[in-house]
Amino acid sequence: MRIKKGDTVQMIAGKDRGRSGSVLRTIPHLGKVVVEGIAIVKRHVRPRRAGEKGQRIEMPSAVDVSNVMLVCPHTKKPTRVGYVVSEGKKLRISKKSGKPIDS
Repeated sequence: MRIKKGDTVQMIAGKDRGRSGSVLRTIPHLGKVVVEGIAIVKRHVRPRRAGEKGQRIEMPSAVDVSNVMLVCPHTKKPTRVGYVVSEGKKLRISKKSGKPIDS
């Protein structure tokens, strides 16, 4: 998976297309990511103690990694991710600017 936790990504498909946010969590075996402020769903929570009220909370749900694109930190535009091996280390680079992506 080329997207990591903490990356800024932009939605390229779906109802939130064009919106961007930070990756909160990645789920590699499912090929999904959870992005802050994207794909918000309402979840009904039962009261846990006597006297407490049940409520609906809004939380981001997982979206497929193919529907998001990494935002280049240098150009602030969506870009594809490439890899380069230099000095024995594998670095992610932005295909748009050719510069390394700091994570």
